[in-house]
Amino acid sequence: MKLCLDVGNSHIYGGVYQSGRALLTFRKASKQGSSSDEYGLFFRSVLRENGIDPNQVTKIALCSVVPEAIYAISAACQKYFDIPPFILQAGVKTGLKIQYRNPLEVGADRIANAIAGADLFPGENLIIVDLGTATTLCAIGKDRSYRGGVILPGLKMSMQALESGTSKLGSVEITRKDTCLGRTTATSIQSGLYFGHLGALQEIISRVQLEEFDGQRPKVIATGGFAALFDETDLFDQVVQDLVLHGLLAVLEMNATKQVI
Repeated sequence: MKLCLDVGNSHIYGGVYQSGRALLTFRKASKQGSSSDEYGLFFRSVLRENGIDPNQVTKIALCSVVPEAIYAISAACQKYFDIPPFILQAGVKTGLKIQYRNPLEVGADRIANAIAGADLFPGENLIIVDLGTATTLCAIGKDRSYRGGVILPGLKMSMQALESGTSKLGSVEITRKDTCLGRTTATSIQSGLYFGHLGALQEIISRVQLEEFDGQRPKVIATGGFAALFDETDLFDQVVQDLVLHGLLAVLEMNATKQVI
């Protein structure tokens, strides 16, 4: 069995795979300063509670946009699973042609998404939209070229900016809206968050389509915690919630012969 872990700013998203099939996916809220023991005990507990023997895990893959968490989680993997994790970072084989001016700037989660997209939809131009703490869009060519990306504040981050930057606007539930005009302060904020994000995504996808794909629509794949909010629009061709985990599984196999340090 293989354990894949995506460590983000807000959540740790994990999955257990056997023969390429997901047996379990789980989320845990990220907590700054968590110890290796906290992580290790949680990982073993969540596996046991879902009927999976932690001792059956033979490989672990990890990607993170939170550098300070990498050491603690790596230590947890070694202490509680006796496995040094494979870490998706600069220098590992990805199968992508990264066209960033500085490839080191591309977040590991975005690389994992791109690997998964290229594997799941071979020979197709792609835009991958990840709706998490930040919302990111990445353009992937049919030749597995990582063309570049766009980053904007995520829905929750936008709401928190309104709450912290104003005197009278509080937090609201982030939800799908059917009508644009709000009749209360709360519904007005919800509408602004939802339709503002929808409009931004529509404009960015349209511009990337013109700039990178000669006006031909690529396949648009969505992932991330807020992707389901937009699954009834015509914005995305497909939602793949565990895309980043697919990417980690693929890159783990791609680098299977390399020595993990």
